[in-house]
Amino acid sequence: MVDFYNSRAALLVCRLVSVWVLLIGNADYLHAQSRGATGVAYYDIDHLYDTIPALFYNDEDYTPNGRLKWNTERYWRKVRKIASVIDSMALPIVALRGVENKAVVRDIVRSCRGDYSYLHETLNTLDGMEFALLYYGDWFFPFRVETGARCLQIEGVLQRDTVALVLSADSRSVRWFVEDLRREQPRRKIILLGRMGDLDPMEYGLCDGLKRVAKLGRGNVWRRGGWIMRDRIWIDSTLRLCGGDVYARKWMFDPLTNAPQPTYDGRRYRGGCSYALPIFVYVK
Repeated sequence: MVDFYNSRAALLVCRLVSVWVLLIGNADYLHAQSRGATGVAYYDIDHLYDTIPALFYNDEDYTPNGRLKWNTERYWRKVRKIASVIDSMALPIVALRGVENKAVVRDIVRSCRGDYSYLHETLNTLDGMEFALLYYGDWFFPFRVETGARCLQIEGVLQRDTVALVLSADSRSVRWFVEDLRREQPRRKIILLGRMGDLDPMEYGLCDGLKRVAKLGRGNVWRRGGWIMRDRIWIDSTLRLCGGDVYARKWMFDPLTNAPQPTYDGRRYRGGCSYALPIFVYVK
């Protein structure tokens, strides 16, 4: 008798079902945007380096002569794929994690059909991976930026509200940003995007925009045979959550594994966008 849970065939079936659930589950919000709601997305694009060796950190693997044979053709292929995902989502605000520098962000924006403005700040990280914010200028107007260790805070006017967008790759750093905001500007509306670790959103007057879909078993990273919601979007309790989910389309998946297709699997080039899927919420 075949052990269903340990068989390779069963694992493939589970992955197929999981992908199907993801593809069906997020269609409602994307095709029926609530009137007056703003779509905000977060996307870890997994190490988008240019091909030029850096001076202040080691990116040797991502160069033409490096271990991964990262060249101009592969670079532009990934840029175009990331731009296709962004255009497919068609949201007015998209936060990106995993860009090397402003030139990379500019190439992504130029490859998008949408008329995005962009914001990028150097974080002086050890691996060179940074954040960028793509936005429609008639929806969002940034006026203040603050950088930290693996965090970026952007304050601006979103429609008629003044908000602080905090992009996080480290739960320890984001705690300091949020605590400072609550102490210095208690009325400021906050939207957190990225990795939150074990922080409690309710402790800071926030709610998890993806809590419902995570309970349904959806996630944005496939790990150890199941989906996990590694990244999150938390919104201020004074904002109205109109929905949130993982963004998934069939062409973003590896046909061999039915997991999000990465750019590299170890040293093997796979040519995909990222091992992570974008997440999004709609807020009023």
